[in-house]
Amino acid sequence: MQGSDLIFIVLPVVIPLVLAIGVALPAFLTVIALAALLAWHVYQSQRAAAARLRPTVAVLSESGPAVANAGEPTAQVQARATWRLADGAERSGLLTEWIAPAIDDAQPGAAVPVWLNRYGDPQPPPPGQYDIAANALVAGVVFVTGAGALLALCYWLCRRALDRHRLARWGQAWAATGPRWTSRH
Repeated sequence: MQGSDLIFIVLPVVIPLVLAIGVALPAFLTVIALAALLAWHVYQSQRAAAARLRPTVAVLSESGPAVANAGEPTAQVQARATWRLADGAERSGLLTEWIAPAIDDAQPGAAVPVWLNRYGDPQPPPPGQYDIAANALVAGVVFVTGAGALLALCYWLCRRALDRHRLARWGQAWAATGPRWTSRH
C-alpha cells in the first residue's frame, strides 16, 4: 500500500468526522441553547403574567347563566356578577365561562372565583405551575423541531442543486466521450 492509497482511505473518514465535530456539533449546541433560552423566556413571562393577577370572588346577580349567540358556534355562557376591587370599590359586569369557569352550573347569589388584572377587569384564570412548565417545554421542542426542519430543507435544496450540477457535468462529459466510444472503425 502506498501513501497515496492511504490518503484515499483516510480522507473519506476524516473529513466527515471533522465536519461533524467542527460544524454540526456547535450548530446543534447553539440550537439547544437557543431552545433553552426560549423555553426559559416563556416560563418566566407566563409566571410573571400569572403573578400580576389577583384572585377575588364575584357574586352572580342574575338568574342563572345565559348563552350569548346560542345559534353560533362561538356561543358563550355569560352571567352578570359583582366583585370587589383591591381598594374595596365594587364593580359589576358580564362574566363568561372562559373568564370564570364556575358560572356554568352556578345559581344567582353564588360566589365564583375570578382573577382581576391591575385595572380590576376579570381575566381568564392563570395557568398552573405544571401548565406553565409544559408550555415552556413545548416551545423549546417546537423550536428544535423547526430548526431541524429548516436544516433538512437546506440540505435537500443544496443536494438538489449539486445533483443537477453534477448531472449537467456528466452530460457534458458524456457528450464529449460518448461519440469516441460508440464510433465504429
